[in-house]
Amino acid sequence: MSALPHEPSPQADSDPYQFEDPYQLEFAEGPQTLAELRAALEVMNPEVLTAFNARLDSARFGAEQAEVIAKARRAVAFSKRAEVEAAAAAAAEEAAAEPQAEDLWAHLDVRDSAS
Repeated sequence: MSALPHEPSPQADSDPYQFEDPYQLEFAEGPQTLAELRAALEVMNPEVLTAFNARLDSARFGAEQAEVIAKARRAVAFSKRAEVEAAAAAAAEEAAAEPQAEDLWAHLDVRDSAS
């Protein structure tokens, strides 16, 4: 039985040659409005915001403006991904420094046998 037109086909999810592109943003990833984008760029670096505003002002309506905005959204999204990856790496290093479960059990065994 085939899928109805509004249902996704079962083959779409099972394509072994389809890989996720790390440079592709999801629709809702990153700032959604121009004000959010400008605020995020300001946090990154005020000079980046100034350059973005200049590029946006010089771009013509339509595709050129959309491309300037898309590049800025990618810059914001990827800068946040780097922060998240750095935090995850720091957490992994912290977890590696903690004693392993076997060490804890050995410590408890030694403490109990000493009493």
